[in-house]
Amino acid sequence: MLRSLGPADALTECPACGHLGRDLARCPARHRDLAYGGDPGLDRARLALTHRALVADGPPASVFEIGYGGGALLRRFLDAGARVGGADPDQLGVEVDEEVRRRGRLWAGGIETVPEGWFSAELVAGVHVIEHVPDPVATLRTAASVLAPGGRVVLLTPAADSWGLRRYGSDWWMLEDPTHVRFFTARSLELAARRAGFDRVRVDRLVLDSLSVDVASVARRRGVGGTRGVLSSRGVLAGVAATAPLVLGLRALVPGTRPTLRLTASVG
Repeated sequence: MLRSLGPADALTECPACGHLGRDLARCPARHRDLAYGGDPGLDRARLALTHRALVADGPPASVFEIGYGGGALLRRFLDAGARVGGADPDQLGVEVDEEVRRRGRLWAGGIETVPEGWFSAELVAGVHVIEHVPDPVATLRTAASVLAPGGRVVLLTPAADSWGLRRYGSDWWMLEDPTHVRFFTARSLELAARRAGFDRVRVDRLVLDSLSVDVASVARRRGVGGTRGVLSSRGVLAGVAATAPLVLGLRALVPGTRPTLRLTASVG
């Protein structure tokens, strides 16, 4: 079924689990030109918060990252003494950290193409990656094959069942990225993990992730940013900083306002 977001935009919606699929022709949502639309300052702050979310169940001795980008997160684990690896199709076209390139084991391609037994990790992490892939169950199956015994997969992804999409419609900031092809609900994320063979599955909602989403969505509604994206505006960045305490307070009180789902899954 179709879920209309306005006169020019619609997503496909699963009536059973609420999972949303996106076709750019049907839901352009005034997307920006490039996949990357962040801000370096926000990215540095987000890196620390993301690392915290990934090690909530304890620091791993080995880490494999799905979509490692420039390798900043892997570098953080590497500096903490972990053995690191990852797979990335170089979608963002960025330079990889030299130490990560030298000491990590990196695969140039999607995780689905990683040969069996090529790497084994206590933690397989994917930070805002699974919303980009055409077959998330296949991605999760391969992630399971990379896990060392007793290991866990932890994925972060935008929450389709948070208030953002309902409140902002086509202006929801998560629609600005043209490579976002799907959005999970807590239910659809759990189902995908179980279909991939995970039998221990937990989905929760993060307070400290995507702190810019509300201000960025309001800015999109006001026509800020254009094809470069709203976070190219200094005014928007100032708004994110100014409203952060209010946003955090609201998220602490109302879980449905939290824009990010965290999947933690393991086998056996």
